[in-house]
Amino acid sequence: MLSSSPPYEHIRGECTPGDVASKAASIIPNYSRNHKFFLQLSDFFWTSYRSRFYLPYGTNGSEAMIMQTLALTYHYDTPHEIDRLQCRRCVVVGNGYRMKNSSLGEVINKYDVIIRLNNAPVHNYEKDVGNKTSIRLFYPESAHFSLNLDNDPKTLMVLVAFKSNDVKWLKTILNNEKRITNGFWRKPPVIWNVKPENVRILNPYFVEVAATRLLSYDNKTQKFSAKPTTGLMAISFAIHFCDVVHIAGFGYPAPISKTQYVHYYDKATMKNMARSEHKVPLEAMVIKKLLQHKVIHNLTYF
Repeated sequence: MLSSSPPYEHIRGECTPGDVASKAASIIPNYSRNHKFFLQLSDFFWTSYRSRFYLPYGTNGSEAMIMQTLALTYHYDTPHEIDRLQCRRCVVVGNGYRMKNSSLGEVINKYDVIIRLNNAPVHNYEKDVGNKTSIRLFYPESAHFSLNLDNDPKTLMVLVAFKSNDVKWLKTILNNEKRITNGFWRKPPVIWNVKPENVRILNPYFVEVAATRLLSYDNKTQKFSAKPTTGLMAISFAIHFCDVVHIAGFGYPAPISKTQYVHYYDKATMKNMARSEHKVPLEAMVIKKLLQHKVIHNLTYF
């Protein structure tokens, strides 16, 4: 386990544009920042390019549904208050149990961009996790959070689409159509009063990077070694989007610790994780490598 003293000085101190990019490029094959962060309607017009992968790693086969959904959002860019920053200091707040009693709330609130994951609550946990949210990555089954209590009025709700039905669910929400409930491993919300201007769809490129370059992909068999967690996808996004990247609340209990709690806000254990498609030890190795090369820094411990 790596220990890391909290690098709080980076929050107010020096921020060098391109610092994360230069470090990431040294260890990630074909690292590039020449990609849009969120899908745009124009991506699907007047282009002969067809994505190599299906969702969540590409848009192949889901282009029509994505176009219909993007036509309802009208906003595809980065908000001005973030885009105007000459240097972006970001923190990716993980959902790990080590956030409990961390007292990191005030520290987290000082970052320029605060990225949260799935249904992780803020309300009633402010002392440990802060109360500001710039970007929340989610998918329909994890959209069970309070849009008002756990987010700010301008928080970007960024859909990580794992399947075409995820995009279709968002379309029914935005267009107030009959909700779909089949094809999900857990029933997603049927009432979700989000503002269309606050909605984005994550460019699957960052999921592909997490799966093929941070984890691994076998070109011969065309198989992924593992499906990345939302946390690793968020880190993949952040090391392309930000100039300083800190993480907090990452890391799972040892696999043999079946009864230890995984999250700071519920009683899920490693026994629950065993049923997922994620390879926790493999992701831990990836995060350790990013920490060792100082691409990212840790506010907690790993």
